Amino acid sequence: MEGMDIRWPAVASESVQWRSRLSPDVVTRRAWEEMQLPYQASIVPEIGGASLRLPDAVAAEAGDAAQALVRFDEQVGHVNAPFASLLLRSESASSSQIENLTSGARAIAEAEIGERSTGNAALILSNVTAMQAALDLADHLDDDSVIAMQRALLGQSRPDITGAYRDEQVWIGGSDHSPHRASFVPPVAERVPAAMRDLLRFTARTDLAVLPFIAVAHAQFETIHPFVDGNGRTGRALVQSLLRHTGVTRHVSVPLSAGLLQQRDRYFEALSRYREGDIVPVVEVFCSAAFAAVGNGRQLADDIADVRDRWLEQLSTVRRGSTAHRLVDLALEHPVLNSRVVEQRLGVPAKTALAALTRLQDAGVLAPGNSRARNRIWVAPLVIAALDAFAARSVRR
Repeated sequence: MEGMDIRWPAVASESVQWRSRLSPDVVTRRAWEEMQLPYQASIVPEIGGASLRLPDAVAAEAGDAAQALVRFDEQVGHVNAPFASLLLRSESASSSQIENLTSGARAIAEAEIGERSTGNAALILSNVTAMQAALDLADHLDDDSVIAMQRALLGQSRPDITGAYRDEQVWIGGSDHSPHRASFVPPVAERVPAAMRDLLRFTARTDLAVLPFIAVAHAQFETIHPFVDGNGRTGRALVQSLLRHTGVTRHVSVPLSAGLLQQRDRYFEALSRYREGDIVPVVEVFCSAAFAAVGNGRQLADDIADVRDRWLEQLSTVRRGSTAHRLVDLALEHPVLNSRVVEQRLGVPAKTALAALTRLQDAGVLAPGNSRARNRIWVAPLVIAALDAFAARSVRR
């Protein structure tokens, strides 16, 4: 492939007059004067039918990375534990952490059972909902499904900016007052619907190598920035949707965001290079993220399998099929539990649920999560430790 033209259509720009909603007395004179000037907004090129060419070495690495993802999905998809839920939660937490939204595994688990309703844990839980929506909509990618992903993400915290593509200018970096000093200014709102139609035409293609195809689709989505907020997390949910749509994953959500988090600065730089017409860096970032995700995910799978084996040994005298025995897998899936969740998920009365929780506490599987007489919670410390270790590995660069 020596000498082959691998250029990608670069982002162009147009001059746009800024219309500020501010009054002159709330900003400096210099800022106000600057806001009277036009700013440069991006014009996103059409990629629906573009040729996607890569150097041989990069194409080969992308093929190897895709195969690694397929093998991981096949191997851990049959783990004898509710591992898919743990991976989905871990992927969502990593994607949120890329946006500087962090929370520990226990706080996220508490939010999931209604024991915590504010803070980053609740926002990360909304990202879990968005990721699940992306997987559920994988075979029906259109404007409505993309909008549904963002609504699942922000419907609780910012319902006012969900339900449609944006109708205002957004920008990255610079001042809160105007886009004049931004590091990147996406297209004006009027260009978003056509740009998204073109992107969705691209995502319907079946003639492209899968991982470069997904990397480019993600980079194009982030360049369009079709929403007022939540573009990064929605764009990474779209990645999970495309992994499922292309058949790379069938059973679990591979924690690709954990791999991107390990190289966060390189990831953002690759998105900038993409806008300049160079697709190689973003494909390379996705390749290395895939290998990192597989390694980290396998370690988590091994840790969870070890926890389950240890618990079953501790409960060796408990009758198989009993509520206490069935509670093992539920505690793996939900490492913070209360009696209500056990009642609902296992279909048992309150007295039976409490007895099972007490049995696992006596065996050392669960620990009391609070000292309240009512609204008690129980925690699975070993699962929390495994999830926090996964998160710690995700930020080691």
